[in-house]
Amino acid sequence: MNLILVLIMVSFYACNLDDNDEVSDNVPVLIEYTMPEESETHEGTWLYWPHQYQFGVAYRNSLDATWLEMTNALVSGEKVHIAAYDIVEKNRILGLLNNAGVNMINVDVKVLKTDDVWSRDGGPIYVRDKNGSLVVEDWGFNGWGNKFNFSNCNEVPKKIGLDQGKPVLDLNNLMIIEGGAVEIDGNGTLLATKSAILNANRNPDMSVNQAERILIKYYGVTNFIWLNGVPGLEITDMHIDGFAKFVNQNTLMTMSKTDLLEWEVPQVDIDALYAAKNKYGDAYTIVQLPLTQSNVVTTYGKNLGYKGSYVNFYIANNVVLVPNYDDLNDVVANAIIQSQFPNRTVIGIDVRNLYEYGGMVHCVTQQQPAD
Repeated sequence: MNLILVLIMVSFYACNLDDNDEVSDNVPVLIEYTMPEESETHEGTWLYWPHQYQFGVAYRNSLDATWLEMTNALVSGEKVHIAAYDIVEKNRILGLLNNAGVNMINVDVKVLKTDDVWSRDGGPIYVRDKNGSLVVEDWGFNGWGNKFNFSNCNEVPKKIGLDQGKPVLDLNNLMIIEGGAVEIDGNGTLLATKSAILNANRNPDMSVNQAERILIKYYGVTNFIWLNGVPGLEITDMHIDGFAKFVNQNTLMTMSKTDLLEWEVPQVDIDALYAAKNKYGDAYTIVQLPLTQSNVVTTYGKNLGYKGSYVNFYIANNVVLVPNYDDLNDVVANAIIQSQFPNRTVIGIDVRNLYEYGGMVHCVTQQQPAD
């Protein structure tokens, strides 16, 4: 049977789940929502500004400079929505931005209590319904399997949706999933690791088939590339956005096979990643980014003992924010990424201090598509 015809049949005869239905292999459904790809036009970007209320003042202060860099880089092309823990933090953030000379026209600071900075994982997921209207999907978030406090962040998507007057889909009881756990190519393909989604600490007893049925309906994808991942390797159980990211529907950016092994990606996953095909059955063009040449050292002199990834970049309206580490390979990686985005300007963001806590640029940004 023609592959395209098969995919059309999948989209029409995949499952149909109400938000409160049990996940069943036999419940018929249609695609209801489609998630815009990251490079589509944004209304703005959501940042959760670092605060002191979980990890202390030194943690907060060590990260301020990174958030100032990101805000300053983004404001020329879109709004920057900043979540501040409380009114005291809001005033502190406004002071930092003003002192740094950031253009405040596109900056919006709202009091929204968060646990930490990871807006990619606990933040709102914007999708379009069948009429093209934006809807906020509020998926379950449990701190990457109850590793850290999460109750404040889990409430933020609902609060943002209500504040913006957008419909909010409460999917908390349907599936626990983080934004950094999936990559989509904007043309019906989803790339993810099983370890970050089909893990007993997120979705116990959920099968691949059941997960796909949910993602077909709520993400609008029909082609799935599943890697095994490594449960327990790090906090996220191996999020995909640390080592593989779509540039477009034909191009996949990752590392060399040698560097992927150093990143502790299993060989079977490396083979599957390099053999990945889009929904038409065409192989992706693979673009390789290096790891840093040296182990990452924070601005305060702490050697983290491991190298940094450049794959965790963020595509904004007129810039691409790339994690940088004061490393010789910063310029190499920036140039490779720039070659893939000729209509955007690559800006390196110093993430050395943030990287100590396991994240980079993509982990702390969340796009809000244009209405």
